[in-house]
Amino acid sequence: MVKFFYIIQILTGLFLILLVLMHSPKGDGMGGMMGSASQLFASQKTAEKGLNKVTYITGAIFIIATLLLGYGIIK
Repeated sequence: MVKFFYIIQILTGLFLILLVLMHSPKGDGMGGMMGSASQLFASQKTAEKGLNKVTYITGAIFIIATLLLGYGIIK
């Protein structure tokens, strides 16, 4: 059972990195250096909302798996 949660933690961690990188940049962060890429994605508000929901769910699964493994609840 522990191996299952380790696999879930690794997969959700990698997927979470991918999801965060897929978000459109806001402000003058890294997106400012990329030639105002935030204007390209400004019209895709519904896609951004869906991406936010998937990111939140993936983050919650990652946190739950981490807490279960960290506190030794799963044996």
